[in-house]
Amino acid sequence: MEEKTNVMRLLEQKKIKFQSHHLDTTEAISGVEMAAMLGQNPEQVFKTLVTVGKTKTNYVFVIPVAEELDLKKAAKAVGEKSIEMIKSKELLPLTGYVHGGCSPIGMKKALKTTVHETAKDFDTIVFSAGKIGYQVEMNAKDLEKVIRLNYADVVVS
Repeated sequence: MEEKTNVMRLLEQKKIKFQSHHLDTTEAISGVEMAAMLGQNPEQVFKTLVTVGKTKTNYVFVIPVAEELDLKKAAKAVGEKSIEMIKSKELLPLTGYVHGGCSPIGMKKALKTTVHETAKDFDTIVFSAGKIGYQVEMNAKDLEKVIRLNYADVVVS
């Protein structure tokens, strides 16, 4: 029996349908590897990236695992002059999550979240359940019921 993460508990509280996936790993593996090990389409598996803008505001971007965040497009999407990735050591105190297990749901503080627009092309998307090796799969529209988000094209083309 796999354990429940806070993300799963939050989804259950809000009565949102999701499916959980678990890989027996304690190490952060790339999202592309994760997708392959779970037999999923990498375009449908998303990673959660946390950034900081010139105004010192933090932003979350949820993008397909095989893609790279375009910092210019991302900054434009959130109305910042520029943004950069936060340092790994800042992730846990800011979000409550470790690198490789960061979920857009259930962060310590609700951060402005932008999901790559391709998420709307799929019935479900898969992303971290807040713990290394744990993923949740759910409808992107349902994600909007849990966190405030907007959609934009934010990956390197």
